[in-house]
Amino acid sequence: MIPHRIFCIGRNYHEHIKELASAPSQLESPKEPVVFMKPVPSLVPPGEVLRLPPYGRELHHEAEVVVLIGREGKGLHEEQAGSYIAGITLGLDLTLRDVQNELKSKGLPWELCKAFDQSAPIGEFLPYGKGSMIDLRNIPIKCTVNGALRQNGNSRDMIFPIKTLISYLSKRWILKPGDLIYTGTPSGVGPLRSGDKITIGNEQVGEFSWVIN
Repeated sequence: MIPHRIFCIGRNYHEHIKELASAPSQLESPKEPVVFMKPVPSLVPPGEVLRLPPYGRELHHEAEVVVLIGREGKGLHEEQAGSYIAGITLGLDLTLRDVQNELKSKGLPWELCKAFDQSAPIGEFLPYGKGSMIDLRNIPIKCTVNGALRQNGNSRDMIFPIKTLISYLSKRWILKPGDLIYTGTPSGVGPLRSGDKITIGNEQVGEFSWVIN
């Protein structure tokens, strides 16, 4: 299935909100999903070399569950949402943290820190459909850098669960086959340097790796 759009969700795990907060006012959980987008050319399959962006100094990894939409849907209720999922995998929302902090301080959009080339590495999809053994509320998220565990989360800790996200997005956009949803990252995000090998995965979808150059 050809990718159509990349929806991304920010601030979807309490512990991740805490680790990035620099003031008490930033600890409040969002009342509704925080949505931004990346361009489709940002996608990078496993095994490709990731090049450090030519601007920014702090490239951070954010490992996430990624959902593939399989058919068109509009105005969906949460109980319908699961039947619109075609696949599940893990991906990385790479972020230039220093650039993001500067943009936040000025109230500016996030494209420069989130939507640069190769900012959306993505694993191979495990099919999801009727009878699937994947529990959307229990998907492990593991991320290692050079073999050291950095992130060890689970979709059960999402503020807005996967079906809620699908319903929310479908009431603002007509979801299309090939749409991807990066569902937010748990705590443990951190820096990547030239020469690092980053691996994400779990027992269900497998493991996927990239090397930073």
